[in-house]
Amino acid sequence: MATQPTPQARPMPRAAGIPGVKHVVAVASGKGGVGKSTTSCNLALGFAALGLKVGMLDADVYGPSQPKLFGLQGKPRTIGARMIEPKERFGVKVMSIGFLVDADTAMIWRGAMVIQAVTQLLREVAWGDLDVMVVDMPPGTGDVQLTMAQQVPLAGAVIVSTPQDIALIDARRAVGMFQKVNIPILGIVENMSGFCCPACNKVTSIFGKGGARAEAGRIGAPFLGEIPLHMTIRATSDEGRPVVATAPESHHAQAYINIATQVWSAIEDGGTRKPAPRIVIE
Repeated sequence: MATQPTPQARPMPRAAGIPGVKHVVAVASGKGGVGKSTTSCNLALGFAALGLKVGMLDADVYGPSQPKLFGLQGKPRTIGARMIEPKERFGVKVMSIGFLVDADTAMIWRGAMVIQAVTQLLREVAWGDLDVMVVDMPPGTGDVQLTMAQQVPLAGAVIVSTPQDIALIDARRAVGMFQKVNIPILGIVENMSGFCCPACNKVTSIFGKGGARAEAGRIGAPFLGEIPLHMTIRATSDEGRPVVATAPESHHAQAYINIATQVWSAIEDGGTRKPAPRIVIE
């Protein structure tokens, strides 16, 4: 009997890019409440401060924060039958489900509906030519994260965590999820790493200190820096006047711009993305 030839392994198809968008960076965390959205906003503004053309996609369908952070409201304009024009402020193009639904509306959507919404925000928005798009991911490792990994050739992910162990446990899950789908970890940010008392200038590590740096070293990922717990960052975020846009020379803004510089350098170097997994048919 003739021996049957062994079928060749075939690579999985590459995710289609977003027309006009050169690079896409996901900002993620394993849990909510660690300042991921504020970091995403100021990272995008940090890229803009470097002279890049930047877009911000708010993929946190259940809890969109970017309209508030950028001080934007109202429904976006439509272009033709299907395309939506993103809003723009501080030189960043912004799109969020928060522009399309009432702010008090609870998004009681199943996974398939969330996936469809994120896909439309990716594919049916007139982003134009962008050097980089920042994606503010929802917390956790669910449908949106997998959809982004499958549908978009991500340049990599930035993981945001606070220093304490309970947050780092969840950050490890976020790192593990991206590693399983071969998305490079561009770095880890330690948010709320210390509080400087405005009265006495004493720095107190309310959530501990150094946990995210240690975790980055443990998994071999770049440590991008520490962002303090500070009233200026909180106040400017609540006012829709993010610190990088309104006080770019401040210490806090420079911390975000330094992170953006490191991330952009990693993107230009090609990151550490591995080939897509191969399916072998026997």
